Amino acid sequence: MGPRGVRLLAVLLVLGLWAPAGAQKPSPCRCSRVAPHKRENCGFPGITSDQCFSSGCCFDSSVVGVPWCFHPLPKQASEECVMEVSARRNCGYPGISPEECASRKCCFSNNIFEVPWCFFPMSVDDCHY
Repeated sequence: MGPRGVRLLAVLLVLGLWAPAGAQKPSPCRCSRVAPHKRENCGFPGITSDQCFSSGCCFDSSVVGVPWCFHPLPKQASEECVMEVSARRNCGYPGISPEECASRKCCFSNNIFEVPWCFFPMSVDDCHY
């Protein structure tokens, strides 16, 4: 295989790794609750919404000057718990257990330090693509 063939093979390999197998369109809350100025690029210039969604990313072309194809918020146990960390309103106290938090009908996520781990859920009525 010549240099041209090696380059073509490398490009195909990179493209194959870029598109995750079986990626699904993220839920509306995981996309619409990302503040435009906090969007992390997930595509390339000229990407279509279908291409973006098929790689498991969000697409919104309504705001200029920010990425239109961007990474969604992390998945949570409930759509009502999907939100920017800055939007969390404390529903507990330091050291609260997941069980105590759930008994208050609140969301629990302890993967980020120095933010509320037990927090009030948000209505999903405002979620849209």
